[in-house]
Amino acid sequence: MLERLQNRLGLQTIPGIFFTSAGIAALFVVLAVPFDQQVADSFGVLTGWVARNLGWFYILAVSSLLIFLLGLAVSRYGNIRLGADDSRPDYSNLTWFTMLFAAGIGTILMFWGVAEPVSHFANPPFEGVQPGSERAASDAMTVALYHFGLHTWTIFAMPGLAIGYFAYRHNLPMRISSLFYPILGERAFGPWGWAVDVIAVLGTLFGVATSLGLGTLQLNSGLNYLFGIPSTGLVQVILIAVITSIAATSVALGLDKGVRRLSQLNIVLAIALLAFVLTVGPTVFIAEGMVQSVGDYLDALPWLAFWTQTFTETDWQRKWTLFYWAWTISWAPYVGIFIARISRGRTIREFVAGVLFAPTAFTLVWFGIFGLSAIQVEMSGQVALAEQVQQDPSVAIFAFLDALPLAGVASALSVVIIVIFFTTSSDSASLVIDMLTRRDDQPSLVRQRIFWALAQGVIAATLLLAGGLDALQNVITSLGLPFCILLIFMAVALFRALQADYRGYSMDELVQGRAFPEVEATSDTKQESEYVSETVDRH
Repeated sequence: MLERLQNRLGLQTIPGIFFTSAGIAALFVVLAVPFDQQVADSFGVLTGWVARNLGWFYILAVSSLLIFLLGLAVSRYGNIRLGADDSRPDYSNLTWFTMLFAAGIGTILMFWGVAEPVSHFANPPFEGVQPGSERAASDAMTVALYHFGLHTWTIFAMPGLAIGYFAYRHNLPMRISSLFYPILGERAFGPWGWAVDVIAVLGTLFGVATSLGLGTLQLNSGLNYLFGIPSTGLVQVILIAVITSIAATSVALGLDKGVRRLSQLNIVLAIALLAFVLTVGPTVFIAEGMVQSVGDYLDALPWLAFWTQTFTETDWQRKWTLFYWAWTISWAPYVGIFIARISRGRTIREFVAGVLFAPTAFTLVWFGIFGLSAIQVEMSGQVALAEQVQQDPSVAIFAFLDALPLAGVASALSVVIIVIFFTTSSDSASLVIDMLTRRDDQPSLVRQRIFWALAQGVIAATLLLAGGLDALQNVITSLGLPFCILLIFMAVALFRALQADYRGYSMDELVQGRAFPEVEATSDTKQESEYVSETVDRH
């Protein structure tokens, strides 16, 4: 039945993955529109349960994966390439960095670069710290770097490394289900594998939709500041429609013509904004603060990485750390596949070092310039920044820029950067979802990519109308859990495959010498198995 529907619509997909994912997303929208309060309340209850009972699991899982990746990089497996032994990277280091950063957390830094440090400065997360004190300022920067530094990029690097390894080293399809072939065998290309890919698709849809929602709130605040446009649900829906239209145009152009050019443009604009704030802001204070922040971050990282707020009664960690980890985890399938797509030819050591440390260094500079400048503005009393952030975090960057010269120009530039960041996130996510829902030997149809771009916009609008920022946080904290579990299995599968690779065994020998047998369940499963068998045999 699904095959007939696909043929009638002229699609090129794996029907079990495509229609299941699209159907669940559509069901959510259909239920959330008339029952917005009930849906918001349900996710609020679920999020509370996850935070109380499984918050420790998020903390332990992400920190353990960081240790695992660092261990791989310095181990004997570090010289293994994502591809044939003689392969070399497709992109230069600079182009590689701009593309992975723009599709990764560039959108998040624009929203939280000012809001988070100022919030922690005014409301310290640790007991016994006086709000507004030097200790509060130091802790605010440390926690911000913890949230957006090595741990965040660990969540992106884990699936990126595994996908790149299995796709380029063993010619398996570039989908999340392929990573479980060493564990599931041929079942990875049947219903079990489809279930994994559906989870990945839904995580990507809702993760990017959350980012679109946050970006829309911030963009609305900027337009309100610049032009007096009201901050209403209708305006936000219109903004989502505009961003989605731009993303759909970009995604139709493809990776090199669309995403690559937008990413390069955006990193230039972001650096220009950073240079402006550094020049007109407290330059010496920023430089001193960044040096100190590095030391504070490295000093606190060993205990902060395993801190679970065991002896306190507040829900601070649920609102901040657990939300960030779940949000980032929901992005992991899409960003992981995207990073893998642009990382062919690199060694595991190069990959881990580049993906973990280069963006973390940029994050340090970003928070050093924006966060420290904003804290200095708050301490000097120029603007009641903390009060505005507590009322509406989306206005933080514009309230901060208002304290600097040429505030209107800087705010207008920020609006452009926000639009492009969210466009690159949406269009690269659409490319990845399309890859997840079709076989590698099927063409990538423009209408399929556009469909997923539109789906992200619809879900983002639905979440905003169903409860705004709280709804975004609750949905993501709940939905990040399944993929967090998949990340653990992913690490196990990768390590088993690396052991076999290093010792000279093939992928088939790893799964007890079995080839990819034909699975009779459906024709899609049979075609998939035949396709993978052919590619593995060629390898």
